[in-house]
Amino acid sequence: MNVAVNGATQVDKRIRLTPEILDYVLHCTEQPVPVQQWLIDTTTALGQVAEMQIAHEQAVLFTLLAAASGARRIIEVGTFTGYSALAFARGMPADGTIDTYDITDRWSSTARRAWQEAGFADRIRQHIGPAAELLDRLPPEPAVDLVFIDADKVSYIGYWEQLLPRVADNGLIIADNVLYAGEATSVHAEGNAAAIRAFNEHVRADDRVQAVMLPLADGLTIARKLPARYGR
Repeated sequence: MNVAVNGATQVDKRIRLTPEILDYVLHCTEQPVPVQQWLIDTTTALGQVAEMQIAHEQAVLFTLLAAASGARRIIEVGTFTGYSALAFARGMPADGTIDTYDITDRWSSTARRAWQEAGFADRIRQHIGPAAELLDRLPPEPAVDLVFIDADKVSYIGYWEQLLPRVADNGLIIADNVLYAGEATSVHAEGNAAAIRAFNEHVRADDRVQAVMLPLADGLTIARKLPARYGR
């Protein structure tokens, strides 16, 4: 089967995930270590709000990306119960730091317990308050190695614009929920889905980055900040 991608025809080698294929993918993915499983179980017990936790396969990827990139300075927007921060910490060097921002400290004790049990509490700093205001206080220099955005969807573009200039050349900026349960694919998207769709178009048009969207969990965009001399 052939498909058109950005106007060019190519052979379609993509697998459409069935439940059986997804189960196999997850079976072949590194399983949670004990502290991760504790955090998954504790968060699941919270009920519907647990949907804000990243999927474990995303956590494995985050650990891999942090380790492969050697990221020493990570900024995260959206802490929740701390699973993504824990994943990044597992892959970063011992002298690295993570600054994670959340509007509420409702789940901070759970996050801190997980970070402490994993041995990473000394390298994760949580900040409580409106992220847009707190991020504005960061130094403007491009000293951040990796950014993860997973907070209020209507502010994604704002967070992107605040943080991308602070990312070092070849640093990474990652955004979660970029499919928004598939709703972002519709031209008639509303609410959060419409905000995510606008964000996706914003990233696609941004010549400061090289970006790819992955159909991982609820959709994940990974972008690399291009050195200014290159552009796209």
